[in-house]
Amino acid sequence: MTAPLPDRRVHDPVPAAAPRARRAPHPVVSPNGTRIDEYYWLRDDTRESPDVLAHLRQENAYADAVLAPLASLEQRLYDELVGRLAPEDATVPVLYRGWWYWTRFDAGREYRLHVRRADQPGAPEEVLLDGNALATGLEYFQIGDWSVSPDGRTLAYTQDTVGRRQYELRVRDLLGNRLLDERVPNVEPQIVWADDGSTLLYIEKDPETLLSVRVRAHRIGSAPEQDRLVYEEADHSYYLGISRSRSERFLFITCASTEQTEWLQAPAGDPALAFRPVLPRSDGHEYDVEHLDGDFIIRTNRGAPNFRIMRVPVSDSTDVAAWREVVPHRADVLVEHFEVSTRRLALAERSGGLSRIRLHDWTHGTALAGDFLVPVDEPGATLALIGTPDIDSPLLRYAQSSLATPDTIYDLELDTGKRHWRKTDAVLGGFDARNYTARLVFATAADGARIPVSVAMRRDTPLDGSAPLYQYGYGAYGYSMDPDFRSSWVSLMDRGFVVAIAHVRGGQEMGRSWYDGGRLLNKRNSFTDFVAVTDALVRDGTCAAGRVVAQGGSAGGLLVAAVANLAPERYRAIVAHVPFVDVVTTMLDESIPLTTNEYDQWGDPRQRASYAYMLSYSPYDNVRAQDYPATLVFTGLWDSQVQYFEPAKWVARLRALRTDTRPLLLCVDMNAGHGGRSGRFQRYRETAREYAFLLWQLGLAP
Repeated sequence: MTAPLPDRRVHDPVPAAAPRARRAPHPVVSPNGTRIDEYYWLRDDTRESPDVLAHLRQENAYADAVLAPLASLEQRLYDELVGRLAPEDATVPVLYRGWWYWTRFDAGREYRLHVRRADQPGAPEEVLLDGNALATGLEYFQIGDWSVSPDGRTLAYTQDTVGRRQYELRVRDLLGNRLLDERVPNVEPQIVWADDGSTLLYIEKDPETLLSVRVRAHRIGSAPEQDRLVYEEADHSYYLGISRSRSERFLFITCASTEQTEWLQAPAGDPALAFRPVLPRSDGHEYDVEHLDGDFIIRTNRGAPNFRIMRVPVSDSTDVAAWREVVPHRADVLVEHFEVSTRRLALAERSGGLSRIRLHDWTHGTALAGDFLVPVDEPGATLALIGTPDIDSPLLRYAQSSLATPDTIYDLELDTGKRHWRKTDAVLGGFDARNYTARLVFATAADGARIPVSVAMRRDTPLDGSAPLYQYGYGAYGYSMDPDFRSSWVSLMDRGFVVAIAHVRGGQEMGRSWYDGGRLLNKRNSFTDFVAVTDALVRDGTCAAGRVVAQGGSAGGLLVAAVANLAPERYRAIVAHVPFVDVVTTMLDESIPLTTNEYDQWGDPRQRASYAYMLSYSPYDNVRAQDYPATLVFTGLWDSQVQYFEPAKWVARLRALRTDTRPLLLCVDMNAGHGGRSGRFQRYRETAREYAFLLWQLGLAP
C-alpha cells in the first residue's frame, strides 16, 4: 500500500526541453467552413502508431523529469492519502431473495470482494467475485455490473480489462463454483436476468462508435452468435439501458437522449420478451418508470420542467389522459429521482443548491402536508438515496455527507420516521471532523444569477485574504456536483487550503433551468460563473488573489481549459483531467464515441449558429499568444469518453503559442481509460502527483 513510486521509465531518454510536436496542417472540413489543425496527426485510433506513441512517451518522460525534484513529496502525499483509508472496509449488507449481499476490501488489496451469506443462523460467507484474483496479471481491471439469477444458482458479471469501457460478459455456476466457458465481448456493463434464470439481457455496443445499439438475450450454455435480438435502436442520438423493476414483475429497456426518453416494458416472465412502450417517445419529453401493484409510477417533465410524479394502470400507460398526479410540480424544487416501496414513495429532491429526501405517503393523494422531509444534521450536508432491492422493506437506506464530515449510512423506518445508524466511513491518519467546517454560500454572476458554492476548510484557517483556494467545477449534462466528503481534500485543507465546488450552470443544482442555462447557446455561462465564484471568494477574503488553483475533469476539463483562455490571470495553476477540449472537431466526427448522443448538449456544428458559438469557446481553437497558468494535464491512452488525442493536441498548441515559461505537463497513462487507474490505492498516484504540482506552484512544497 505504501510501496515506493513506480520506476520513472528510466529507459526512456530524459528530454532537455519540452517536446515539440511537429506541425502537419490538416484540413477539418465542415458545412460552415474549413479549419486547419496542425496537430491532427496525433490521432491514432489503433493506438499503435510508432510516431504517436513515441511522442506520448516523450511527454511522459518530460513530465517525470520536471517533477523529479518533487518525488519525495509525491511519495509522502501518496502515503498520506492511502493512509486515511481503512485497511479493511465493507458496505452495509442488503437482503435479497433470502441472501445478504455486500462488498468488502481486504487489507492491502486493490480490488473488492463481492460476497453473500444465506439468511440463516451460522451460514458461511460465500465469495461471488474476487476482483484481486480476476485482476491478476492485468494493468487494468474493472467489474462493471454483476447479478445473481432469480433462483440464486448462477452469477453473471461484466468486466473491462483495458479501460475503454468495452465490457465482456462472463457467467459463473455458483453451485459448482466454476467459471463457464461462454464469453460475450463488447457489451455495456448492465445485465438483467429474466425470470427463467437462464436468460440474460445485455446491450451490444457498436465496435467503432461504442454506442449502445442493440439489446440481446443470451441463453446460458449457448453460443453468443445465437443470441436473440430483442431490440435495436435506429436513432444514434439515444443511449440504451436495461433494468428490472423493484417489484420484480417487469423488465425495462430505456432509450435516452439529452432531451427525451422512452421506456419499453415486458413482463419478467414473458418467454417471448416482447417489449412495448410505456409511452412512445416525443420531443422534449423525459420520464422514468417504476412499478407498484398494477400501476406504473412515472417521473415526468410533461408540463413540469422540474418534474412531477404520476401514476397510471399498466394497461393504460400509453394514454396520457389516464395519468393521475401523485406529486405536483414545484418551481423551486427539482425531483431528481425516486424509489418506490409499498409503504411510501421516496423522492430525491434538490432545492437551493442542496439535495434532500422527501417521503410521500401514498394515502395522502397530492397533499404535500402529508409528506415527511428527512432531517439533516449539518447545514451544508447532502443526502443521497441508496437503492435497496426489496419493495416491501420497512426501511429506507440513505447516506448523509458533507465536505467536512465522512459518509454516514442510515436506515429510516418508513412507518415512523425513526432512523438507525448503520455505518460512518472510517477516515484514519488522525482525522477529526470537528477540526473542519463546511458551508454553502452564493456568488453573483454577471447577469445577476446566484451561483451556489460549497466551501470547506479547517476551522483554524484564517479568512483574512491569505489562504490558497482549490476550486473545482463541472457544469454539464445536468449532473449536480454534491458536496460529499472527499478524503483526499483533507490533505489540502490541512495545508491551509480552502476547497470549493463552484456549482456553475450546466448542472441542475438550482433546478432544470440551471442546466438549460449552461448548455447549447448558453454554454459560456458555465465559464463566466466559474470566474465569478473565484472573484467573489477573493473579494470577501476567503482566499488570496494569486493563490487560486482550478481543477476539473472531462466536461469539467473543458470548463477549466476554457477559463484558462478567458481569465488566465485569475489562476496560478490549473489541473485538467481527461479534458474535453477540441469541441468542434470532435462533434463533427460521428465515428468518435458519444458524438451523436450529444448534439443536444453542445450543439450540432453542422448548423451555422451552433458552429460559430462552439468555435467561440472551444479551448483548443482559442489558444492564443498570452501567458497561461501553470498547467498539469492527465489523460489515458484507452479513454473512450474523451480520446487521448484531444489533450495531447491541446498541450502541443499551448506549447507553440503561450508566452510564459510556467510548467506545462502532460501525463499519459498508457494502461488506463477515462476513469484513470482501477485499483483502490493506485488511483491515488495521480492525486499525489497533482497535489505535489500544486504545492510546488504555490511555493508550499518543501
